[in-house]
Amino acid sequence: MKTFSVSNPRDPRQAATLAAQARHNGKTAYFNSGGTDALGLIKDRIASPDVLINLRALKGQDQISAASGGLNVGGQITLDALSRDPRIRRDYAVLAQAAETVATPQIRNFATLAGNVCQRPWCWYFRNGFPCYKAGGNQCFSVTGENQFHAIFGGGPSYIVHPSDTAPALVALDAQFRIAGPSGERTVPAPDFFVLPKQNAARENVLAEDELLVSIHLPAPRPGQRSVYHKEMDREAWTHAVVSAAVVLEMDKEVCRSARIVLGGVAPIPWRVPEAERLLAGQRITPDLAASAAEAALAGANPLAKNGYKVPLTKAILQRATLALGSQV
Repeated sequence: MKTFSVSNPRDPRQAATLAAQARHNGKTAYFNSGGTDALGLIKDRIASPDVLINLRALKGQDQISAASGGLNVGGQITLDALSRDPRIRRDYAVLAQAAETVATPQIRNFATLAGNVCQRPWCWYFRNGFPCYKAGGNQCFSVTGENQFHAIFGGGPSYIVHPSDTAPALVALDAQFRIAGPSGERTVPAPDFFVLPKQNAARENVLAEDELLVSIHLPAPRPGQRSVYHKEMDREAWTHAVVSAAVVLEMDKEVCRSARIVLGGVAPIPWRVPEAERLLAGQRITPDLAASAAEAALAGANPLAKNGYKVPLTKAILQRATLALGSQV
């Protein structure tokens, strides 16, 4: 492992400035908080920083506070603390459920919300030193290789899937992401934070090398809002979603006024399915309607040779999640 120094910034602006200064001096910098992804990348020689910027040194960035009728969630909050917060569990159940499904209790006590959203892909080719698109090469080895867990939507030139559980929930909740850089801050809607490989094959989000995700704003829940996160894995723990669904419905008794449905484990970004949302809007949720919405959601799927099973699996969990919300009293 390469020798590196550690910097402890006092606030997000200084953290970004330290990263910019390192780059200006011809060095590489890497932001680190819980370390559950960053240190693995360093050990696997995917990341090779000269400077490790410790975000755990930032004061007050692990808190949840009321703002504009909703909540501001600090990026450094642990997934365990996020999943247990009573305000999150009451008004944003989809996010609490997503956070509590990540890895193991030990990991959730260290891993942060910002880290979970910004983690790098877990494609075995990328993680094992292949010169793929994500590693700066000119080939996606999964296209003709082992693609059981790869994308069925939005693939090309790379077919990775976004590994975050919390990201689909945040997109479904219409969250806003606050980003800090050396020159100041900017706010990006959650759907615009993530980028497809065809936009930038080397990146998964809009962050520049010297920017960091500081906090996330959750808008006030709408009247009658219900939400759920459902995840299917290939084993019971310590793994990412094979497929998942984050569903947020705005209900008026038995009638769905509006819907937001975002799939995970099926695309290089959290994958929203507006066709399914339109089918549900203004309708009473029935088994037939839920099945039709699930069919519409998967209509554009383009599976690879070994991941076609994701199509019926995703349909099943989406239908189950929609019916569960529609039948709540």
